[in-house]
Amino acid sequence: MNRMNRPAIYNGMPARELGSEGWHKPWSGGNGGNCVEAMRLADGRVAVRQSADPEGPALIYTPGEITAFIQGAKAGKADFLIS
Repeated sequence: MNRMNRPAIYNGMPARELGSEGWHKPWSGGNGGNCVEAMRLADGRVAVRQSADPEGPALIYTPGEITAFIQGAKAGKADFLIS
């Protein structure tokens, strides 16, 4: 498929439009299958979706945004979300 026929990738797009290949569950936590899935896109951005709703919306993050999130989470800046 050439570039002109590919759908534009945008925040909130239906995750199914990104295909079913390449999704990973780096944050699965034994919570009954409700996991966050992520996929690295060809341009370096990262798509994130809810595994329980694989056709629902995909959030699209730039490399800088996903790096800041992961580094912040590792530093404990997101601990308020779980306490």
